[in-house]
Amino acid sequence: MPSLHQQQIPTGWSGTAAASSSDSGAQGGSVAAALKQDGFFAVRAVTRDTSKPAAVKLREAAAEVVCADLDNEESLVAALTGAYGAFVVTNFWEYFSKEKEVTQGKLIADVIKRLGLTFVVFSGLENVKKQTGGKLEVLHFDGKGEIEEYFREIGVSMTSVRLPSYYKNLLTYFMPQKNKDSDSYSLGMPMGDVPMDGLSVKDLGPIVVSILKSPSQYAGKDIGLSTEKLTVEQYADILSKGVGKTIKDSKISPEAYEKLGFPGAGELANMFRFFIMGPDRDVDLTLKLNPGARKFQQWIEENKNAFQGL
Repeated sequence: MPSLHQQQIPTGWSGTAAASSSDSGAQGGSVAAALKQDGFFAVRAVTRDTSKPAAVKLREAAAEVVCADLDNEESLVAALTGAYGAFVVTNFWEYFSKEKEVTQGKLIADVIKRLGLTFVVFSGLENVKKQTGGKLEVLHFDGKGEIEEYFREIGVSMTSVRLPSYYKNLLTYFMPQKNKDSDSYSLGMPMGDVPMDGLSVKDLGPIVVSILKSPSQYAGKDIGLSTEKLTVEQYADILSKGVGKTIKDSKISPEAYEKLGFPGAGELANMFRFFIMGPDRDVDLTLKLNPGARKFQQWIEENKNAFQGL
């Protein structure tokens, strides 16, 4: 095998957010930045739009930025040719279609197989429908689960990193809501008293770098990521102290949550139902892969100004 230092690692960057995130390029940007900072690999960041601010920032940091589209096989071949390995992200939420996500994931898997890349880290999730025998369907999980399976069916050496809910989701989907009859706020995440895993998406990059540098140790594994397991009440308490507002667990049920009516409410309710079942997320391994990964209180301290609009 050629020296890793002589190879290039492209970041498989769909140009849009991963499941449960509203930030464009959040995962890919984190990984590309961490690879660049680490310096072990040359970095080729792959994005659909090379003019977007995140891509421009990467180019200014002397990373190679190339254009490719997960619907265009020729562009993927051009972007990945000559690479040692890749970090791959697909995006359910762009089209709200599991079938579209699986089609894109299988295409990039086929390209990687044909080009003979040595190692892939894929941002995957469980195939919940298969795992529960059809009792529960979480589309933005299930598609990624099918793509995981496909990578392995065709013989690509792949490690799946399965992310939990981003802490940053508290600024979007799970933003505390003001109660009509008081100055307090409610945190609406239907978990009951079951702890929910969390992670700052910015901490993903060093995790992926650690995996890419140790393929013999992690190849073929599914790695559930988490830096902390907290109940909704604990999230609310830490958030309250951090931003100086009274925030409580709303105690909403999954059944009530899916009736809220916003796009994706039913999908997210099913996600929470799966979280209540306790998917495998390994805090110790996450912190081994990235010892500097933030726990929730540290993330709040660093981001409390973002909650000033409450």
